[in-house]
Amino acid sequence: MRTSSSRVAGLGTTVFAEMTELAQRTGSVNLGQGFPDTDGPDWLLEAAREAIAGGRNQYAPGRGVPELRRAVAAHQRRHYGLELDPDTQVAASTGATEAIAAAMLGLVEPGDEVLVLEPYYDSYTACLQMAGATRVPVTLRAPDFRLPLDELRAAVTPRTTAILLNTPHNPTGAVLTRAELQAIADVAIEHDLVVVSDEVYEHLTFDVEHVPIATLPGMAERTLTVSSAGKTFAVTGWKVGWASGPAPLVDAMLAAKQFMTYTSGAPLQPAVALALDEGDAWVAENAVRMRAQRDLLCDGLEAAGFGVLRPEGTYFVTTDVRPLGFDDGLDLCRRLPELAGVVAVPHQVFYDDVEAGRPLVRWAFCKRPEVLEEAVRRLARLR
Repeated sequence: MRTSSSRVAGLGTTVFAEMTELAQRTGSVNLGQGFPDTDGPDWLLEAAREAIAGGRNQYAPGRGVPELRRAVAAHQRRHYGLELDPDTQVAASTGATEAIAAAMLGLVEPGDEVLVLEPYYDSYTACLQMAGATRVPVTLRAPDFRLPLDELRAAVTPRTTAILLNTPHNPTGAVLTRAELQAIADVAIEHDLVVVSDEVYEHLTFDVEHVPIATLPGMAERTLTVSSAGKTFAVTGWKVGWASGPAPLVDAMLAAKQFMTYTSGAPLQPAVALALDEGDAWVAENAVRMRAQRDLLCDGLEAAGFGVLRPEGTYFVTTDVRPLGFDDGLDLCRRLPELAGVVAVPHQVFYDDVEAGRPLVRWAFCKRPEVLEEAVRRLARLR
């Protein structure tokens, strides 16, 4: 297996910790780690305060409070036409990250191979390592980050048991098309594979449609869909996520989760349920805001001389550093605080194929416009 030499051996410090510490130490504008610098809607925060004051502070059920499970089921029906039993086909988790980790531990056996779209969110590596599985990357390559269908089909072996999917895709910002998802579905059905689909950015797309793979024919019965309130409602610190799908897949996830957190966020879960039921207008408005922030940062990065790969979704934009005379994104990211007073994250740490990501850098635009404007002003120094 190809291994990134930029990673600390084992399950060491992440690049996010390194870059956040660098930002704090140098006083740089931090566009590295992906979290908003404003809170979610006031009515959501008030709902959590009311739940705390109302005594909902002890353990929630391991599957999650009933109103959250009902709200997730209603959300999937309203947006995607998916029918779920909230009592058996939905479970809460401590953020999407825990749901993915528990799914890998519950569904994957040591020695199994799992297909992963590369570049990939760094927790996927740790989850698969803990499960004793082998990750098999299928690389989305710049500049368009489209799915290489022949590579996908060739990656399957007799040891392949699952596909860990992510769309809208972090870090590239690509949103897989219906045709691309159908190709993945065809492979999953032909080889009887389980799909764990990370869809935390489902409501942050720009002029393209997000299609859950579970909506495709033959996929509802083999797909565990994961999402969370953090990205949708700008409350990343709440760590309220969920998984939904066939009861056996949800049960497998819960079998591992019960020995991880068991349960968490008891007063936050009913607040998230309210947001899922009544917050569609706020979610739509937030996507409009994020698009404006995307364009602000992308325009500024282009003016600074970067090659900008404008994203279709998420709140990250990828740039190519070579037009500025650099060839290594990690080297540039470590020098950016001195050169421009800004911090970003290098792509190569999200790859096994380090060379594919070497010239690329990821920037987060989920920050207040004035913060992005200051970052753009500083980045102009690079010209």
